[in-house]
Amino acid sequence: MKLPAFLAGDAMSNRVVPATGFTAALTVISAAAMAFLAVFTIALAQASSALAARWEAELAGTATVRITAPEEAVEAQTQAVLVALSQTPGIGSARRLDTDEQTRLLAPWFGSDLPLETLRLPVLIEVSEAGEGPDINGLKQRLAAEAPGAVYDTHGRWRAPLIEAASRLRQLGILSLVLIASVTGAIIALAASAALAANAQIVDVLRLVGARDGWITRAFVRRFTLRAFFGALAGTVVAMVFVALIPGGVEAGVLSGLGFRGAEWLWPLVVPVAAGIIAWGATYLAAIRRLRQSA
Repeated sequence: MKLPAFLAGDAMSNRVVPATGFTAALTVISAAAMAFLAVFTIALAQASSALAARWEAELAGTATVRITAPEEAVEAQTQAVLVALSQTPGIGSARRLDTDEQTRLLAPWFGSDLPLETLRLPVLIEVSEAGEGPDINGLKQRLAAEAPGAVYDTHGRWRAPLIEAASRLRQLGILSLVLIASVTGAIIALAASAALAANAQIVDVLRLVGARDGWITRAFVRRFTLRAFFGALAGTVVAMVFVALIPGGVEAGVLSGLGFRGAEWLWPLVVPVAAGIIAWGATYLAAIRRLRQSA
C-alpha cells in the first residue's frame, strides 16, 4: 500500500477500529510519554558527548609541571624548569601560576576563603605544547637532573577517563533508546490485541461478508500507526519546549550544555517517525497473530 492511500484510508476501514476507548488513549499516551523520554535521552547523550569533547580539547596540547621541593630550593628549581622548558622544542609557552590562580583552582573543592599562606602548596607551571609536542622522555630526564622535585604531567590520566566516560554515556543513551522503543512496541502491541479481542464479533462478521484478513489488518495498522505518530509528535513538541527552556550558561552548572544547537534540533523530529514505524510493525504482528488464532 502506498503512503498517501495508507494515510487516507477509507470510510469502511475507519469504522472497523473504534476511534475512542481505552486502547486509543493507551496508545496515544504511551507514545507521547515515550517520545518525551526519548527526546531528553537524545539531549542528555549529546550534551555529555559535547562536554567530554570540550574537556578533552581543553586538556589536549597542555601540560603542567608540579614542583615540590624544600623551601630553600623551590625558587632555584622553578627557574631551572622555566629555562629547560624555554629551550625544549615542542614547548609553545610556559608560565608560573600565581597565588590567586591557585586559589581559583582549589576553590571548587575547598572554597574561596582557603588560607593558602598557611599551606605549602607546590609550584605549578602551566605549559602549552606546540606542533607535535616535546620529547616527553627526554624532557623528564632533564628535569629529573636539574630539578628533582619537578613532575611533568601531560594530563593523560585525565583525558583517558573522559574519553571512556563519553563512550559509556553514548552506549547508555543508545541502550535507553532501544529500551524505550521496545516498551513502546510492547504497549502498542498489547493495545492492538485488546482492540482486536474487543471487536472480535465485528471481525467475524466482516469475514462472513467476504473481508480478507489483510484488509482487516491494514485497518488496525493504519489507526494505531497514526495514533502512535501523533501521540509521539505531541510528546516530542512538549519535550523540545522543556529543553529550550532549560537555562544555559556557566551559572547553570551541569545543565549548561543540555539542549540542541542549530541543526541538532532536527534530531527530535526523528522520534515521531520512529514511533510510527514501531507502531506499524507491532500492530501488524499483533493483528496477524490474533487473526490466525481466531480463524
